[in-house]
Amino acid sequence: MQHSALLNVMMKAARKAARQLNRDFGEVEKLQVSIKGPANFVTAADRKAEQTLREELMAARPGYSFVGEEGGRIEGPDQTHTWYVDPLDGTTNFLHGIPQFAISIGLEREGTMVAALIYNPISDEMFIAEKGKGAFLNDQRLRVAGRRSMHDAVVACGLPHRGRGGLAEFRTEFAAVQEQVAGLRRFGSAALDLAYVAAGRFDIYWERNLQSWDMAAGILLVREAGGFVSDCDGTDAMFAKGHICAGNETLHKELLAILKRSGAAG
Repeated sequence: MQHSALLNVMMKAARKAARQLNRDFGEVEKLQVSIKGPANFVTAADRKAEQTLREELMAARPGYSFVGEEGGRIEGPDQTHTWYVDPLDGTTNFLHGIPQFAISIGLEREGTMVAALIYNPISDEMFIAEKGKGAFLNDQRLRVAGRRSMHDAVVACGLPHRGRGGLAEFRTEFAAVQEQVAGLRRFGSAALDLAYVAAGRFDIYWERNLQSWDMAAGILLVREAGGFVSDCDGTDAMFAKGHICAGNETLHKELLAILKRSGAAG
């Protein structure tokens, strides 16, 4: 499959950073038995991967702004383009030797996401999309799942943990959704959860307390796979509000309604 010059830039950057992460992931298990643990090592791996991605992307597209998990926002002279990059989405998984993490790269042009890449280096699954051109997994076209009943749906979510707010709100939402669906899953990587919705593996996904780099690439992937994405209030303010809801048209509406009712009940 022929890729655009833009996607080739993104894929090259992701694969270069992935080689480092694969090597570092191989070291994590050896560090699990140490008293200090692997946390400092993983933090260094995260920063190193972001530096690689930033250097590759900014060399290929000089002037674009850059928003990264580790380094924050770097303003470029080109105010119309912004990279959103998470070099290691699923850090806790990586830290514990769980092979469910991803590199996530999204490009925004004049307020609209126009290109996306989510790559799991361990499974070698690369999800890509460009606005108006569809979404793909290793060059196979993606479509969101076609299920129409919540009772048949497998739903991905986040689970707030120590140090994160919204625990009481989530418990109310979780209980309301749990009664309606075939299964709930928490895999620990927002980027991959969205990619899995695009691939039809998950029917729906919602999560709160996210950052722009967690969601940017996944938003475009789901939409280019025929899905619907909004914040949990049904508007398009995912970055501003820090929460997201994604799925096919029918189940997306159903989930929004359940979340609204649970909030009213709470």
